[in-house]
Amino acid sequence: MTPLPAEQALDAYYLDARSKVLELAAILDRVGRGAGATDAAADPRLRRVAAAIRLLLGDAGGRAEAVQRVFSLEYDAGWEVPEPR
Repeated sequence: MTPLPAEQALDAYYLDARSKVLELAAILDRVGRGAGATDAAADPRLRRVAAAIRLLLGDAGGRAEAVQRVFSLEYDAGWEVPEPR
């Protein structure tokens, strides 16, 4: 599959990206204004969000995969295989 030209991709996805960045900013503002905001700063979930944002700011390719890895569990060969229902 041939990727879209950069200008065409930007035209197609700019408003979606803008909306999602604004939504993330609003969520972080709500957490920051809430009672216990200092404690929340140490929460591993918020640390993962911050790590993902740092990855987004980088110039390296493969950002989607890198961000997915931030939120994923490491593979464990000992995981049980689920039984079909």
